[in-house]
Parts: sequence; C-alpha cells; structure tokens
Amino acid sequence: MHKQVTCIICDTLARMTRRLAQVAKKVGVSEATVSRVLNGKPGVSEATRQSVLTALDVLGYERPTQLRGERARLVGLVLPELQNPIFPAFAEVIGGALAQQGLTPVLCTQTKGGVSEADYVELLLQQQVSGVVFAGGLFAQADAPHEHYRRLAERRIPVVLINASIENLDFPCISCDDAVAVRQGWRHLVSLGHERIGLVLGPADHVPSRRKLTAARAGGAPLPDERVERTMFSLEGGQAAASRLLDRGVTGIICASDPLALGAVRAARRRGLRVPDEVSVVGFDDSAFMNCTEPPLTTVRQPIEAMGRAAVEMLTAQIQGGSVPPGELLFEPELVVRGSTAQAPRG
Repeated sequence: MHKQVTCIICDTLARMTRRLAQVAKKVGVSEATVSRVLNGKPGVSEATRQSVLTALDVLGYERPTQLRGERARLVGLVLPELQNPIFPAFAEVIGGALAQQGLTPVLCTQTKGGVSEADYVELLLQQQVSGVVFAGGLFAQADAPHEHYRRLAERRIPVVLINASIENLDFPCISCDDAVAVRQGWRHLVSLGHERIGLVLGPADHVPSRRKLTAARAGGAPLPDERVERTMFSLEGGQAAASRLLDRGVTGIICASDPLALGAVRAARRRGLRVPDEVSVVGFDDSAFMNCTEPPLTTVRQPIEAMGRAAVEMLTAQIQGGSVPPGELLFEPELVVRGSTAQAPRG
C-alpha cells in the first residue's frame, strides 16, 4: 500500500514537472516563474502572468482553482481558409485589435478533410473562450448546418459575424455592402461601353453572392440567367465559370472575389483574348498583391481595417456585459481602378 501511494505521488509530480516545462517553453520564461504564477507568488510582471495563464489555456491545462475566475481571455477567430488572401488580412487586423484589448486570438482554420467548423466550436467551448469572431464560414451559406451557432447562442457566448448574418439568431454582424459593391463594378464597366456583362458568383446558397445578384438585377440593366455563373471560391472555379461566360460573348466580367477574377483573366488568356483590350475583369476584396498581378486587377475594396476593428469593438462590448445594437452594420466598399478594365471592344 505504501509503495502504491508513493507511485501515485511520483506520477503526479512527474505530470506537474512536465506541465511546468511545457508552459515555460511556450512563454519563454523559467519554470520557477511559471511556478510563482501558479502559486500566486509576487515578483512576476502582470504581462508575464497573463502570458503564463494564456499558455495554460492554449495547452489545455486546468488553471489552479484560485485562478479559474480569470480564465476566458481567449477569443476564437474562425476562418474558412487561408488561400484567399482576404482571410489572413482579416486575421491580422482582428488579432491585433484583440491584443490591444488584452485578449488572445485562437486561430481556427478549416481544411478539406480536417477539423470542421462545428468541431472547432466544440473545442473553443471546452477552452471557455470569451467570445468568437467568424470571418466567413458556414453561416454565410443559407443551406449549411447552423446548429453549432445555436449552441453558442444557448451558452450566451459573445459572437460577431463578418459578411453575413444568420436568420433567427441575434448575433451582431459586420458586412461590406454587397449591393453597393456590385453597382460600383457594373457602372464602371457600363461607363467603358460594355453592354454584355456577366457575373461570376459563389454557390447558390452563398448569402453575399445572393445579395450581389439581387443588386445587379435591381439596377435596371438586363442580366439574363446565361450571364450568371456560380462556382466554388477558387482560381480554378473562376476560370471554368468565366470560360462559360466567354462562350456566350460577354466582354466584361464582375467576380465575387479576387481569386475568381484571376481565374477569369486566365480563362481569357487561354483563349488568346487580351485583358483588358478584349475582355475586362473586375474583382472583389482588393486582397494582397492585386496591384502586382499582370495586368493589375481592378477590384472593389473591402474596408478590412475598419471592419475588423468594428468587429472587435462589438465583441469586447459584449464580453464586458454591454449591449450591442441588433442587426447588420454595413461598410461602404471602394472601387479601385487598375489595368484589368478598359473600353469595350468595338463590333
């Protein structure tokens, strides 16, 4: 019996030593410093103390009982992908703004065949996060499963959505005005003499794409179904969709993202068509390096900085127990004219 108790104590001490070592390595401090934080001893700066507590959360360790009330300085930042440069841009702005509020972002990025958005939500709930920001994701697809969002609402976790809202859930939402965006691109092409304009949009249930289509058709200009193509958000999807539009004789193409627009440029070139002399292309987002493409891409810019900071302000207001006005806060986009658009070809 004595030997058994000794083994249990040794095992416990070994686990504690491993925990101290892992946390110390994560933060970049000594194990003695970690021990002082865990035992509530003086002689540790507040910044170091918070870093140690955050490292405990990130590594999945329980905080000591006397420190558990200080948990929840973590905020989930859930993105659908990182290949589209717009999402790393959002992550940078939101992450920086959260840090200024003393909050630590936990980046959750979906990958094909990897952890699902619902799985990430479960993990974030286990970590007792203060809140979650979703910048794109299943909430933007009307027909996708939304049960994990309802779990967050039931648990009263502060949430902010970027670029789409969910019906029947009162999560605050920050969006770029899709209607204004598509009208800016459309008017630009019309001013250049284009009459056969096509749209490359996301899937049929993608809410921002639906808004763009509704706005385009409300503008008064004819937009038959054969000039609207839907595809997945990728360069390859944009190339395939634009190729079908070019078969139907369009001279101007408005795309729902910059990668789709780059795919449209590739589709034109594969046919021996010159951009912008024979085909004009307009993107959406003004993500990184769009001024470095060949030709530089004309696109509608999302105000990433303003949107990201507003999302964090809304989230922190909820975390601090304040009220946030319901509904969607719309931000004005800006048309950035570069080299991928020109006068419509004659004849």
